[in-house]
Amino acid sequence: MLPEGGRKCQAQPTPVQSEAPNKMVNNSWTSIPHFVLLGISNHLEEQIPLFLLFLLMYAINIFGNFAIITLIISTPRLHTPMYIFLSNLALADICFTSTTVPKMLQNIFSPTKAISYMGCLAQTYFFICFAAMENFLLAVMAYDRYIAICYPFRYPMILTRMLCSQMVALCHILSHLHALLHTFLMGQLIFCADNKIPHFFCDLYPLMKISCSSPYLNTLMIHTEGVIVINGALAFIIASYARIISVVLQIPSAKSKWRAFSTCGSHLTVVSIFYGTLTWVYFRPLTSYLATEGRILTVMYTVVTPMLNPFIYSLRNGDVKGAFRKWVCVSLHQHLII
Repeated sequence: MLPEGGRKCQAQPTPVQSEAPNKMVNNSWTSIPHFVLLGISNHLEEQIPLFLLFLLMYAINIFGNFAIITLIISTPRLHTPMYIFLSNLALADICFTSTTVPKMLQNIFSPTKAISYMGCLAQTYFFICFAAMENFLLAVMAYDRYIAICYPFRYPMILTRMLCSQMVALCHILSHLHALLHTFLMGQLIFCADNKIPHFFCDLYPLMKISCSSPYLNTLMIHTEGVIVINGALAFIIASYARIISVVLQIPSAKSKWRAFSTCGSHLTVVSIFYGTLTWVYFRPLTSYLATEGRILTVMYTVVTPMLNPFIYSLRNGDVKGAFRKWVCVSLHQHLII
């Protein structure tokens, strides 16, 4: 009986030294009940600074995105398509970072740094799912801004509550199907003696690098289906903002034009970081993947971008800042009365 989550791996037949014409074969079976996450750095003097840094970024991420969700839910005038998409993006950011960072923080001071086989597959599934969800939501938000700027008078008729609900539901469905496909293919790989993952979570390429079976189908699906999902959404975002910029250039007021360009520039900065690092890590040959480079780039779109999203998409927004000031005043007033 194999340990839970183990995978069988058959070694090459080893002939027993004998003069008999028929050679006896000794089959050796091994299994991987768990993996070892090596983390970002192996230097002991860097562990505490890394722990404090990632704990701070994770706390900012959770607080910022949770504050955005709370404000949108508690403020009736923010119950519009733009803020519905924004609240879903904030929730996806919380879940996306929570899939990897807490386990990484735990492993920094763990003597084993172990994660079970099934736990590794679960982490892979939710990581892919929430990354894809952020990808789709960024595209949906670009479409929302495109309609708002290019067709402002038809905005309420085009983006109805029903259409917004359908778009959000479609983002969730496509994200789960995308994650299910790649996690299923990952579950078909065979892992033998090497169970050390040179990463801080169960990412696709590091797992494929230590597999003792061929990851050809996995890489094929990443470079076909994955390219369509990621680059398709990116192309849609670029086309939407290109149209937005062409409309903004026709605005006569320099102040209004600068404000619009400032907002678009901030959004495109986050989009560039997210898609740039994502494309560089995954959409190239497996043989060219470098563990150290992959860990650094992965931190950008798994930790840094979700932390920045509340500030880029919300705190620069006058409606959100007004709602936040009102919420603070009401909270202080209630506290003083008590």
